[in-house]
Amino acid sequence: MSKLAAQDRFLDLSDYARPFGRYLANQLKNTRFTPVHVTLLFGISGLVAIYCILRQQFYWASFFILLKSGIDAADGELARLKKTPSYFGRYLDSVFDFALNFMLVMAVYFITESSIAIALISFFCIQLQGTLYNYYYVILRTKSVGGDATSKIFEYKTPRALPGESQKSVDILFKIYTIFYGGFDKVIHLLDPHAYKVKTFPNWFMTLVSFYGLGFQLLIIALMLSIDWIEFILPFFILYTAIGIVIIGIRKTVFKV
Repeated sequence: MSKLAAQDRFLDLSDYARPFGRYLANQLKNTRFTPVHVTLLFGISGLVAIYCILRQQFYWASFFILLKSGIDAADGELARLKKTPSYFGRYLDSVFDFALNFMLVMAVYFITESSIAIALISFFCIQLQGTLYNYYYVILRTKSVGGDATSKIFEYKTPRALPGESQKSVDILFKIYTIFYGGFDKVIHLLDPHAYKVKTFPNWFMTLVSFYGLGFQLLIIALMLSIDWIEFILPFFILYTAIGIVIIGIRKTVFKV
């Protein structure tokens, strides 16, 4: 099952690992492995990538970053195959992504002996870019007939736990999620508060937005590590934020509400 109806599917440049994710999910669908187990597995892969950066083993770091993207694509696929959607898994996935992104930036900062200010600004930019992608993507998903609906455009209220999950666990993870992402959500909503009123987004626009998807961000980092451009990673993502200005400008001028 796709997150989007057929007519709303687009070339998602950040979703290149989806075939591997589907393959892995299909291998696990008749086992005791749950989507949460897969989420924990991509967390381990991310930690190994960070360890490799600290050991300056950049090729291995690139490998485990890309492996993390592939495993990350599998948890949602497995949830759809087993028909076990979960708010717990949805928030755990996002919390892990936030923590791993921060540790990844700090590892690059440590190895390059960059400025801590540059590192923190770069992390802020990476998260803001990802939030912009998720904002438009979730808007599209909520308007897509038959699409996935575990994510909400405005995550202000703790959702009611789905069958098979604990409300207390959902409450705790939702609070952590809002601490991590709430500020970024507010910035994006401030920059484009009326985007949710748009009827839909065309495929070409969403493909442009997908330059900001986490998968594509990690692909860029993996490529830069593989060619030993680690010192350019932090400043690159600061400058990369300029694309967001173009994306929001297109949304406001071309897709008016």
